[in-house]
Amino acid sequence: MSEVTIGWLNNLPKVELHLHLEGSLEPELMFELAKRNQIAMPFDSVEKIREAYEFSNLQDFLDIYYQGANVLQLEQDFYDLTWAYLEKSHAQNVIHVEPFFDPQTHTDRGVDFSTVINGITRALDDARQQMGITSQLIMCFLRHLSEEDAFATLNQAEPFLDRIIAVGLDSSEQGHPPEKFSRVYKKARELGLLTVAHAGEEGPAEFIWTAINDLKVSRIDHGVRALDDPELITYLKNKHVPLTVCPLSNIKLRVFDSMAEHNILVMLEKGVCVTVNSDDPAYFGGYMTENFYALTESLSMSKEQARLLVLNSIEASFVDGERKRKMRQLLADSTC
Repeated sequence: MSEVTIGWLNNLPKVELHLHLEGSLEPELMFELAKRNQIAMPFDSVEKIREAYEFSNLQDFLDIYYQGANVLQLEQDFYDLTWAYLEKSHAQNVIHVEPFFDPQTHTDRGVDFSTVINGITRALDDARQQMGITSQLIMCFLRHLSEEDAFATLNQAEPFLDRIIAVGLDSSEQGHPPEKFSRVYKKARELGLLTVAHAGEEGPAEFIWTAINDLKVSRIDHGVRALDDPELITYLKNKHVPLTVCPLSNIKLRVFDSMAEHNILVMLEKGVCVTVNSDDPAYFGGYMTENFYALTESLSMSKEQARLLVLNSIEASFVDGERKRKMRQLLADSTC
């Protein structure tokens, strides 16, 4: 029997670096917001929504993901969405989060950028004060949309840059290589923003190289295809480029056929700065504790490996040295 129990993992201080707020929309809250905002839904119950959360690939997931986002209309909706995620994080002893949000998903529906970010950041501020959860916010561009759309979103974001630490790149990876957004990322860096990007999930290891060399990213989101390229693994290790890996997501979207085939611990043992994250937990079957526990069940992850994964997340986070020092101390002092 493994020494790593779900209770031990739940008590372990954790840091999340790859979480889509829209992907934390649980069926219960989706149904509640649809009724509150009088949004017609093709589901007549929470159970029907939950059934729709079954899918076989990334595009099937994105279809229901964007449909669900339609219920988000008002600032209070975005607050409630974010707060619900933060409450779950607090219950699992997550001490720092760096969530993504997709403004284009909402502005394309006529929702003001300010409505989205005001609701999200109000919840993040409240969580800092009431739960002690610190945070940094990352704005993502939807890669299936145009470069022009991304530039427009960046322009909309300019009045709010004091609340945004970085830009990211998500949505369909196939057919949309990172270099499609090279000029937008250059502008974002000129505005003082850090950069991250989804790469090497359904796309090849080559996309990881492009994200590093072209987009100048600080972190790679997913990156599990890196193991296909030994030279890339050496680079990631030597240059300390973190990968924000999402185990349950990778199984749900058929990146791996089973958790027993997942390569996160192989990369960890090779010295790559891999981290554990939940991606879109409402759709993929679990938050941080569940993702860690899946590695225990299928890959016999040890306590030492679990602690190293958390330490990697701390080091890869976009906070100052003092906050990192405090998080390292919390990890060291934990009775786990």
